[in-house]
Amino acid sequence: MTSTTRAVGAYGERVALRHLIDAGMTPVARNWHCADGEIDLILSDGDELVFCEVKTRRSAAFGLPAEAVGRSKQRRLRRLACRWMAAAPGHGEHVRFDVVAVMPQRRGAASVEHLRSAF
Repeated sequence: MTSTTRAVGAYGERVALRHLIDAGMTPVARNWHCADGEIDLILSDGDELVFCEVKTRRSAAFGLPAEAVGRSKQRRLRRLACRWMAAAPGHGEHVRFDVVAVMPQRRGAASVEHLRSAF
């Protein structure tokens, strides 16, 4: 992964986190990782624990950002969520998986699409 790709991804995560906080969610963890992978954002939304995958793309030339969260990524995120919950018990029983798609714009604020209960 190039430093530009990392920078774009980090920017997207900051934009997504601000969007989710503005929507009333409370951050629990950011960039949690283990040997099997990483969860971008973990938040609470009322009585739900939300595992959020953030996808950022500078253009739609290779598809929209949310389209990059295919079945294998969904399975991996479910496994990671189970590992996180085992390591951090007591965070509720209602779980949701969201995707936030971020597309920076040449001018103005980035385009943000929040897909609640995406899978």
